[in-house]
Amino acid sequence: MSRNPYQTNVVPPPTSSYKLTVKNTGQEILVDPDDLPDEDHDGLEGSLLAILLANGVEIGHSCGGVTGCSTCHIYVNKGLDSSPEASEDEEDQLDFAPAVRDSSRLSCQCVPDGSEDVEVEIPAWNRNEVLEDH
Repeated sequence: MSRNPYQTNVVPPPTSSYKLTVKNTGQEILVDPDDLPDEDHDGLEGSLLAILLANGVEIGHSCGGVTGCSTCHIYVNKGLDSSPEASEDEEDQLDFAPAVRDSSRLSCQCVPDGSEDVEVEIPAWNRNEVLEDH
């Protein structure tokens, strides 16, 4: 995967396989660290945004995954501890997201390491927004 020059946060991709469940739809995705999506405009390598988009889950990402907006805001209901803590840039952008919870993350920055399964929920306001294609 080529590195997005606008992405300043560096997080290692997952090292183990894990199951990603989308609570809204019940969709289960097996994430294989040897077969991660290779789009460089969908956040960090191995990000939840990249994995969700590669598996047909529509989610907004107006800035192209560089922590420049809050449109890819999700809730990580299970498995949050398997991801590094949010960076200061991510926390700053979450300040602009509606309905923030303790489990809120930007999906472009959240990269689970594979140590446990993950369940995410896409907020209703995000699912219903007009999505830009990058």
